[in-house]
Amino acid sequence: MTSPDALPPEVLLERRGSCGLITLNRPQALNALTLTMVRAMRPALEAWAIDPAVTRVVIIGAGGKAFCAGGDIRVLHDLGKAGRQDEALTFWREEYELNCLIKRYPKPYIALIDGIVMGGGVGVSIHGSHVVAGEKFAFAMPEVGIGFFPDVGGTYFLPRVPGEVGAYMALTGARMNQGDALASGLATHALASSRFAELLDALCRPDAVDSTLEAFADVSVVPPSVTAQRQGIDASFAASRVEDVLAALDRAGATSEWAAKTAATIRTKSPTSLKLALAQVRRGKGMSFEDAMITEFRIVSRICHGDDFYEGVRAVIIDKDNKPNWHPADLADVSDAAIDAHFAPLGPDELMPPARRTR
Repeated sequence: MTSPDALPPEVLLERRGSCGLITLNRPQALNALTLTMVRAMRPALEAWAIDPAVTRVVIIGAGGKAFCAGGDIRVLHDLGKAGRQDEALTFWREEYELNCLIKRYPKPYIALIDGIVMGGGVGVSIHGSHVVAGEKFAFAMPEVGIGFFPDVGGTYFLPRVPGEVGAYMALTGARMNQGDALASGLATHALASSRFAELLDALCRPDAVDSTLEAFADVSVVPPSVTAQRQGIDASFAASRVEDVLAALDRAGATSEWAAKTAATIRTKSPTSLKLALAQVRRGKGMSFEDAMITEFRIVSRICHGDDFYEGVRAVIIDKDNKPNWHPADLADVSDAAIDAHFAPLGPDELMPPARRTR
């Protein structure tokens, strides 16, 4: 048996020229984020923020298939099922604090994404100053399918995606490609996958970040798929109730295969998660980033003591039968009061974001 000490580090941190380089290094697990990784990244970022020799930070994922497919959900599931919710909440608390640090980072923070980026991977990439999408870019917030909710800042960035695309992403978990990322503003630049190594080398030199990225930016991108449906998305997802979104899709579904399939997809998700996700998108539009993260920690503090998250992970990740038994099973049985309770203050247990930095 391999000794834990002999395993490669889960995250690699190095100074390379003018760059502080972070490599998420769990390719066998699609670089899923762990508490160990979070705890390694934060002090490195704090040190680089005040190191004059480091003029930018770059984050990449190892393995070529995924940037980061999310948090290590199986570990969090197992902690909760064992009654160790406090340990699970330690991960979420420290992850959200890291997200806040990245959002307010005082130096350019560049995420190079060529592959899957979901959940926790979104939190350590999308909030940076620059996001470069490769041709294999595959972004999603699929949490409602496992009885969870679009966290890691989804409360803040989803309402700010043009039109109702953010609500669509939250309720369906649909994947965005490279073209969608540019069209929606989630990526600042696009690049052919074959040039990522060359770009990384260039970013390690002292040249200005913006001019370097512009020199590499590719005008030829993968055609958008999600944002190509913008008209239908905006027409159907403007409502404040999930039931009304589904009613609009059902009406459109008489003549639109896309609308009918979208409604069917939504109906497979956790009813509680659906209502939480839409409430996030609507309430988050007026929140600062820090307030959004405080709100998300309130929500996760309630979800980890509920049922649907554990049932969703069982059905999708553990048993893989894709037949979750949601509780409640119907949207009509999820009351407004139950949703509001997820957003209520936590008192002394509130998330305390790191001191705000400005660029």
